[in-house]
Amino acid sequence: MVDIRDVEVIAPNFKRRLSGVTSSIIQLVPVQRALGQKIAVLGPGLPKSLPSVRFRDLIRLWKRPPGRRCRVWHARRNVEMLPAVLLRDLLRMKIRIVFTSASQRRHTGWSKFLIGRMDAVIATSARTAAYLEVPNTVILHGIDTQRFQPPFDKAEAKQALGLDPAKKFVGCFGRVRRQKGTDLFVDSMIALLPGRPGWGAIVAGRATGPHAAFETELKERVAKAGLADRILFVGEHTNIPDWYRALDLFIAPQRWEGFGLTPLEAMATGVPVVATDVGAFSELVTVGNEETGLIVAADDLTAMVGAAAAYMDDLPRLAAAGANGLARTAKNFAIEGEARAIGAVYDSLTR
Repeated sequence: MVDIRDVEVIAPNFKRRLSGVTSSIIQLVPVQRALGQKIAVLGPGLPKSLPSVRFRDLIRLWKRPPGRRCRVWHARRNVEMLPAVLLRDLLRMKIRIVFTSASQRRHTGWSKFLIGRMDAVIATSARTAAYLEVPNTVILHGIDTQRFQPPFDKAEAKQALGLDPAKKFVGCFGRVRRQKGTDLFVDSMIALLPGRPGWGAIVAGRATGPHAAFETELKERVAKAGLADRILFVGEHTNIPDWYRALDLFIAPQRWEGFGLTPLEAMATGVPVVATDVGAFSELVTVGNEETGLIVAADDLTAMVGAAAAYMDDLPRLAAAGANGLARTAKNFAIEGEARAIGAVYDSLTR
């Protein structure tokens, strides 16, 4: 808990269930603090290690913080925009409201009403910005490039996870469900692996609730193809950077995605990416000059198989794309860059 008198930015989280939005807050706030931004979180479902304020502290929002003309309330959901509008417009508290939008669909009338009352709006991608009807700033997500980085020795990285160090591996990481395209990945591997004995595949992630039957069906499909020892379902892991370091190729097969960090995590680890044209993937992965991967149409198994084969059968191209991805991520997608860009939006409202 921190003293709200020393806080200039409040990042509310009014949803208990872990989501991509919550994860963004958890990752960003420590970096923002390290860069000197006086930010604290508010609400449930967040680690106790994050600096936080209490709801009863909000009474102090009538007073300006030292050296600023107001505080910033950084909302990421409707449920966080509405109370801020009431605090600012009804109670006349000294706050300005920033909203970050990751949505890639037409907003409801209620969402448009709230977004229209923001003091500043951030879009997480150009595709997201296209759905906004108000001025906005595009700030792409970044990742922790210290946490996600290549191994010193790829063979040792594989061996440490119990994998065959002599084999190459294709991976698909994230929640196991149809929306995430896990079945497309599995089907592409069933098509590709029989003719490529030096390759294996890894599915890392959890199947929750109603999606457990989906995962079971995929495992049965793999077993029927005689590939149970080569397409591995390894479950959910907290040491996911170690699994990226064991990969030679990553596939992001989503049918839909709000943003999607997995291609960046793979690229930061020196792994080239085949990704569907959803979320921000086409803004993260470069094709052609300084290629870091390939983009294919969503839900197109044939295209996915062809793109994966292009790398699996051309190891120099695979290595070059991996090196390009590592350089691109370090230059453009470190989370510190995202935090600084957001900080500039805060400053424009409070100085």
